[in-house]
Amino acid sequence: MTRRTATLKRIFAVLALSLSLPLHAATAEQLANDPYWIALGHYETGKLGGWRSYVDDDDFFLAEGGESDPAAELQATLKALYQPAEQGDRHPQCIYPARTRWLKAQLQLDDLPSPDCAEYRNWIADVNPHSTVLVFPAAYLNSPSSMFGHTLLRIDQPDIDSHNTALLSYALNFGAFIEGDDNSILYAWRGLMGGYPGLFALVPYRDKLSEYNRLENRDLWEYRLNLTPEETARMVEHVWELKQIRFDYFFFDENCSYRLLELLEIARPGIELTEHFPLTAIPTDTVRAVKDAGLIERIDYRPSRERELLARAEPLQADEEAWVLRLNQDPARLEDADFLALPAERRALIQDAAFRLVRYHANDEGRSSNAQRSFQLLGAINRNPPPPLEVERPPLPEEGHQSRTWQLAGGSRDDRAFAEYGLRMAYHDLNDNLDGFPLGAQIEILQLKLRQYENNHWQLQRLDLANIRSLTPRNALLQPLSWQIGGGLERVLGEDGDTPLVGHISGGAGATWQLHHDLLGFALGTARLEYNEDFAAVVSPAAGFNSGLLWRNPLGNLTLEAAGDYFHNGEVRRRLSLNQQWEVSRNLGLRLNAQREFSQLASPVNEVKLELRWYHY
Repeated sequence: MTRRTATLKRIFAVLALSLSLPLHAATAEQLANDPYWIALGHYETGKLGGWRSYVDDDDFFLAEGGESDPAAELQATLKALYQPAEQGDRHPQCIYPARTRWLKAQLQLDDLPSPDCAEYRNWIADVNPHSTVLVFPAAYLNSPSSMFGHTLLRIDQPDIDSHNTALLSYALNFGAFIEGDDNSILYAWRGLMGGYPGLFALVPYRDKLSEYNRLENRDLWEYRLNLTPEETARMVEHVWELKQIRFDYFFFDENCSYRLLELLEIARPGIELTEHFPLTAIPTDTVRAVKDAGLIERIDYRPSRERELLARAEPLQADEEAWVLRLNQDPARLEDADFLALPAERRALIQDAAFRLVRYHANDEGRSSNAQRSFQLLGAINRNPPPPLEVERPPLPEEGHQSRTWQLAGGSRDDRAFAEYGLRMAYHDLNDNLDGFPLGAQIEILQLKLRQYENNHWQLQRLDLANIRSLTPRNALLQPLSWQIGGGLERVLGEDGDTPLVGHISGGAGATWQLHHDLLGFALGTARLEYNEDFAAVVSPAAGFNSGLLWRNPLGNLTLEAAGDYFHNGEVRRRLSLNQQWEVSRNLGLRLNAQREFSQLASPVNEVKLELRWYHY
């Protein structure tokens, strides 16, 4: 076929489009169903058949109904690519470079107009994509948006790794777009219900590094991917198409991690990542999926300011920690005779720890005061430098157990035997297998337990919407608050041993102490608001306590807890419980639970059960 004949055929194809005639019918239909075109449109199979796009923005589509019709969108795109080149940056080729490149290659469209896409050319030259790093800021319990961790992509320029200049890279992030100052509870609710739009953003990596690693004191894990420069560029050119394009954002599934998996499927056609997450997309699970797909080349670790401070302070004695606090408040005490009497190597450690403590509190204090103290301590450090800081790398987050948990238990409540069946959507409690998780952290979302007693008597035992606990130990330098919050439905000990199902919202705050290397003690004051039809007022508040021990032992984790609630209407409930988990394997655990419940309305009740826990996603 001559070049002239091919050109005439393509001109005919464009005329056919203008007359709504089919374009290369077989080829167009095949291309519209090609996985890559489906990925470019972010389409998924609809619940009742057909297609729907995750994109929730009419500006992204060229065809009427393009959000549910990949074929119509392809036809409209082909027609748009032949618009006059005089449109410049507004030309569809400039707005959709990924679509243009792919369709041009598939249909050999070598006669397309050549608009001057100056804005896109300058942008892609500035980003200069060459390689990709998946970044995982570890979980941060004090922020609802970060309690499961987060993922983003770092786009590196050529030779960025060898020159160790990652701060010059760009961070590609997908997140909820929040207008105004929603409080934490409202954020969590709207995030669950899809109340926020989601947007992609490409920002300097140094800004994200400061936000996660410095401001929020979160460890950062950097997974260098083995994407080629061509694959990285293919992904970034699609990001240009998504500029200011809105998606639905849901906290558990259509979130930061899921959207990035879609981009990786565009970078390397043929890999299957998103299909593993039909219900939830927890960041650690998505990192594991990327690893299982063979995309990870190397893993780097950036400890948080908090972890660096604790590592530097670890060899210090109590009197030396006291000097750290003094120098943190008043660096002029560097000239105290008592301080100068200490050995030089000990002063070096103390000065460095004091400097790190000043920097740790940098966001909570006035800039001028903090900068002045930092400068004085840096001068002392330069005169008497400490040895290099070595921070032990914790276990990889993706090496922990998977997020969803099935539970099967058998036990007895006084003289009644029962079987219990449970499902927790996400993702970890104090007793679960610990590798990859911090000791004392608990985040449980959507947990259901059904109980079957003898004579085939079934009942809903509990339905937890959320149950979050943060037991962070205090020390001489840092005094974090321990806290817990939860809500849902649960069975409680009622009159004459009955177990009414009540609704509740509860929480508490207090302190945790490191009693030994693997032993924590905690004590919290608590509050509870309960809906109980057995109460005269139906809704009653209570004040109480929750205290106990958390011990990391050779079998797994053990908790021993005592809790009590003292209601406004005069009712008193107390509970003593013991839980020991045996970590059979990474994704299998066996748990023994024993508890004794007390109520002024009934005799004490004993319950024992043995539970098999299987983790998967």
